[in-house]
Amino acid sequence: EKCQTSSRTLLLFFYLFQAVALSFISVSSLKKAAMTHEEVSLTVPLLEDDHKDVLGSKIEDLDPNSAHHTDTSASTVNVFRTCFNGLNALSGVGILSIPYALASGGWLSLVLLFAIATAAFYSGLLIQRCMDADPTIRTYPDMGDRAFGNKGRVIASVVMYIELYLVATGFLILEGDNLQNLLPDVEFEVAGVKVGGQKGFIIIVALIILPTVWLDNLSLLSYVSASGVLASAVILGSVIWTGAFEGIGFQHKGTLINWGGIPTAVSLYAFCYCSHPVFPTLYTSMKKRHQFSNVLVVCFVLCTICYTSMAIFGYLMFGSDVQSQITLNLPTDKLSARVAIYTTLVNPISKYALMVTPIVNATKAWIRYPCDKRVVNLFVGTTLVISTLLVALAVPFFGSLMSLVGAFLSITASVMLPCVFYLKISGTYQRFNGEFFAVSLIILMSVAVAIFGTYTSLLDMIGKL
Repeated sequence: EKCQTSSRTLLLFFYLFQAVALSFISVSSLKKAAMTHEEVSLTVPLLEDDHKDVLGSKIEDLDPNSAHHTDTSASTVNVFRTCFNGLNALSGVGILSIPYALASGGWLSLVLLFAIATAAFYSGLLIQRCMDADPTIRTYPDMGDRAFGNKGRVIASVVMYIELYLVATGFLILEGDNLQNLLPDVEFEVAGVKVGGQKGFIIIVALIILPTVWLDNLSLLSYVSASGVLASAVILGSVIWTGAFEGIGFQHKGTLINWGGIPTAVSLYAFCYCSHPVFPTLYTSMKKRHQFSNVLVVCFVLCTICYTSMAIFGYLMFGSDVQSQITLNLPTDKLSARVAIYTTLVNPISKYALMVTPIVNATKAWIRYPCDKRVVNLFVGTTLVISTLLVALAVPFFGSLMSLVGAFLSITASVMLPCVFYLKISGTYQRFNGEFFAVSLIILMSVAVAIFGTYTSLLDMIGKL
């Protein structure tokens, strides 16, 4: 057993190294685009006033050959639709794990949720200030480049791409967990080897997702992806309905605080606010950019209310027995529970291709061999799906993986780096005033969360292998 655990641990670090390697490949393509004066930008499913079709995702690269699209689509989106786009960016699978986060840290850890939300909101304002200071900044990597040159761009890009890679992997695990919950007695046999329900479902979902990665036009999936706000509302409503009217109730008292689970709680809280790389696109798409701060207020307040409600009701319903995805606790024989589970199943399938599109596009740009573009697209997309499938099979622990993403990547991309970039771009680091100390305090908090959260997540993963 010790040898088997050691081999799985080595596999875990190998796959994480593979994710880093893919990110560096993507960064290489960014450099290539810069040399030819082509801009690689990011976007979300923007709903424009002139109803133009826009290929989008939570975080997505546009084709370098259409770099001018950023300019043509700028200043076309009103405040209401920007709020919707922002809510869609902030609404994700984090809502499923936030009751588990609260159960890990106890009731007092809600204070840390509000602290993370406040820090993430403030770092969003800093992104706006950076873009106001330099109009040439149009993307998240541009901020890093403006602050620290090519090194800053590389750091921002690496963090972004690894996060995309691991979140896409988490989608496969999420699908496998929920399908096993719906069909607990199903087993699969592959080449004479019996595969357990969860891992078998992960393989099936990967095969279902594979053709979507081959598509050249993802506009249809982008519209489905834009339903993230509705999906979060449906899941929250279904969970509350199940607790109130399906005999479960809200009788669990829980614990006041669990010091040992605080790192896990904070990491999962941070994962809920991991959308800052798309904020520059939201900002540049607005008609009235001076109202972007109001958009941030609306988005963060509504999302925090949604996350807090799910955390509280989920913890009251299941107490310390709540699982890493609250849908796994729901009784599958109840209609409201099935609505929540089916909603959970549909969204990741539509979002997977959009989520990995930046990595696919950047990797294709890096391949310089004279191959047919369609063949390259099939090869890169298939390789990426197989890669995430192997990681999901080696580490099929959704809560631990998302905790790692939140601690190591989300807190870095959404809080730490915007603060560091702002200090450099604005020159605030040269002035020892109140703002400097406030931003420095947020950076120190982020470093502490990254260190302790990453250590706890890796330790939890290794312990489960």
